[in-house]
Amino acid sequence: MAGGGGLRAAVAALVLAAWGAHGLYFHIGETEKRCFIEEIPDETMVIGNYRTQLWDKQSEAFLPSTPGLGMHVEVKDPDGKVVLSRQYGSEGRFTFTSHTPGEHQICLHSNSTRMALFAGGKLRVHLDIQVGEHTNNYPEIAAKDKLTELQLRARQLLDQVEQIQKEQNYQRYREERFRMTSESTNQRVLWWSIAQTGILILTGIWQMRHLKSFFEAKKLV
Repeated sequence: MAGGGGLRAAVAALVLAAWGAHGLYFHIGETEKRCFIEEIPDETMVIGNYRTQLWDKQSEAFLPSTPGLGMHVEVKDPDGKVVLSRQYGSEGRFTFTSHTPGEHQICLHSNSTRMALFAGGKLRVHLDIQVGEHTNNYPEIAAKDKLTELQLRARQLLDQVEQIQKEQNYQRYREERFRMTSESTNQRVLWWSIAQTGILILTGIWQMRHLKSFFEAKKLV
């Protein structure tokens, strides 16, 4: 996949079966773009936190990036509609809410206008993605709403139940789409079989009439 100005994109598709929070890090060069696929139910909040480290040739280690180095984050929904497209700094946090269930594409690439900072090196990006009820800061909620430990635990359980319901609805949505695809495929196979049978019958009739005309012309019958 190519970006503007001849950017070369190396797309890494990570399909994560479990909902929740997960962290990873990856390396990119100055012309690279990394995309991740996240399966998300509808009406679900997603929070991503990232920080970058720049490779230092002298110390031969990854050091915190300078503030001038930016990262561009773009998120697309299953229909290809851009949900989020924004430029951030060397360390940042992005948030979006899904409105369509399915695979969302999250892409990150470095700020191409300040590549002089790279000096041919590579960048390490630490990325942490939180989905659903894992995006809630429960200590902050407890302090704000003055909840007891029991009330906070009940709040957590309610949020977990709500997230489970969203996941179940998404699984039913996937099963429905799979069923519709299977029925459509079966119907096409049936009509193709009928068409093949019709073509064979018509070919046989034509061959019989052609042979009959040939034999009559030769006065063999």
